[in-house]
Amino acid sequence: MSKDFSTMEDSNRSSNLNIHEVSDPARRLFVKGGVAAAASGLFAGLAGCATASGPLANAPKGIGFKSIAISTADSIVVPEGYVAQVIAPWGNPVGLSGEMPKFKPDGTNTAAEQEAQMGMHHDGIHYFAINGSQSGLLVMNHEYTDDGLLHADGMKTWSAEKVRKAQAAHGVAVIEVELKDNQWQVVQPSPWARRITARTPMTVTGPAAGHAMMKTAADTSGRTVLGTFNNCGSGITPWGTYLTCEENFINYFKGPDTPNAHEARWGLRKGDPAGYRWHEHDERFDASRHPNEPNRHGWVVEIDPMNPSSTPMKRTALGRAAHEGATVAVTRDQRAVIYMGEDSRFEYIYKFVSRDAIKPGGARANAELLIHGTLYVARFEANGQGQWLPLVHGQGPLTAANGFADQGEVLIKSRQASDLLGATKMDRPEWTAVDQARGEVYCTLTNNSSRTADGKNGVDGANPRANNTQGNIIRWREQGDFHGERFVWNHFVMAGDPSLARADAKGNIKGDMFSCPDGLWVDGRGVLWIQTDMSTSAMGKGDLVNMGHNVMLAADTQTGEIRRFLSGPAGCEVTGVTSTPDLKTLFVNIQHPGESPSERSDPTKPKAISTWPDGPTGGRPRSATVVIRRKDGGIVGT
Repeated sequence: MSKDFSTMEDSNRSSNLNIHEVSDPARRLFVKGGVAAAASGLFAGLAGCATASGPLANAPKGIGFKSIAISTADSIVVPEGYVAQVIAPWGNPVGLSGEMPKFKPDGTNTAAEQEAQMGMHHDGIHYFAINGSQSGLLVMNHEYTDDGLLHADGMKTWSAEKVRKAQAAHGVAVIEVELKDNQWQVVQPSPWARRITARTPMTVTGPAAGHAMMKTAADTSGRTVLGTFNNCGSGITPWGTYLTCEENFINYFKGPDTPNAHEARWGLRKGDPAGYRWHEHDERFDASRHPNEPNRHGWVVEIDPMNPSSTPMKRTALGRAAHEGATVAVTRDQRAVIYMGEDSRFEYIYKFVSRDAIKPGGARANAELLIHGTLYVARFEANGQGQWLPLVHGQGPLTAANGFADQGEVLIKSRQASDLLGATKMDRPEWTAVDQARGEVYCTLTNNSSRTADGKNGVDGANPRANNTQGNIIRWREQGDFHGERFVWNHFVMAGDPSLARADAKGNIKGDMFSCPDGLWVDGRGVLWIQTDMSTSAMGKGDLVNMGHNVMLAADTQTGEIRRFLSGPAGCEVTGVTSTPDLKTLFVNIQHPGESPSERSDPTKPKAISTWPDGPTGGRPRSATVVIRRKDGGIVGT
């Protein structure tokens, strides 16, 4: 599915203020002052208060590479002195013993073969060390499919086999990788290799487990769900598990002729407007026949990659949303705090605080940690402060009288609960990132040019972005500790192009320009890595006319300097980044190279936009992981 931003979900009809309407003139002046102003403003108290520890304590500070130029080449571009290697493209075997089917470049792999291969459209990714920085597991998301590339004839014919293949191309992959002869390679076979798909059984945990709204004809207990899909951002826990986030799940369901209020608030529409057609051969995706099935998706799923026989857990205590990411911070008393964005127009930013402390002993010892805790939603105030509002049944308006029978229903209806609490409607909050040492949290607000005619979601005179085509990154610091219920905030950077005539599209970047920030990660030195997601349909046009391809940049959060580090091939999104513990290897995912501005690629012309990574002799473009290292073996980014 093409990521055409003009067709993205916009289901929030509440009267809550949006982020623009809580920005007062003083705040706007602060934003115009740029990132440098932040160091002497609200966040000055953090300067010099924390440094990297452990093996990176003596690592060079800041960013030291030479920026790359804007590119429109159908290739990976990295700075001088760096080398990029491609591994694990869509269709390559993950390494299941006895099941290693080769990729067929004409699109004729079967559904059964796809279940043993890398999925389509790589996204969030994390490295789990086995032997330090020499070998480990890569766990990554496969967000969605382009059926024009997945099948030999696209969707010209449609069958149960094609639905099963598409479902197998979604989900999560676990692969083993090792550094050998100065090259990274996938270990095949591997005892850890695994595919988790849209058909993998999962256990529901937390307050919504067994809830009436989670029960279906196929699962009368409401505790076992088949599959995870549209897995976008991700997270890694201190106890060694992987968090995968179900984002635009609603697009896979055929809606009834007249969706009810709950269904409409979650973006369910009549028919199958996204055109996945799964409901034609898998009836659970027909929400008119199985209205509770959508309630079973939109959760954060916890996976133990070191235990390939473990069952993935849908953690309902973290709330239901179009989840983009889940980044973990740790309080001084060792509780887990998970920050999450919801990537839809005018939706919210959340955090979950565990009731219990993290225990020593890894995944097994902390198997129930994410069952108990409190979910909060953010309200940003005009004076640069903010409040976390608890989504707790019986508190404030979250009562039976307002449609919330119990805590399970509050979490299933987290959007409606957040509406009633008066949370701040945001411009597509996506990935979150935490600088644990400095106590700072960041969230990308990718863009939002949508404003309603009645002005309910319009801007006022204090608003720094009347038409947010470029996006920005917001930053906050909790008062006290990560579990605090108050915070101070500012805009870390407003993306944009300073050469444009429109003031609201210029941005205030100190360094290399960019647009539509999406992926976000703080590395072990405190460098903030930013990845962009400009829609293929918008690239090279309007406010994005000078931006080139999607990129990854590095930001020095203390000086505000931002440098362009990587540019991706034609039609791609750069999304998901992780590293080895020594920071000498970065793994970066390249999603949907060759994406068509239309809904799906033309199966008769699969290489019309890109031939990456296999080149002109390959059959079709493929998402893949790029391994980036310095030629001299040093720390990446220095």
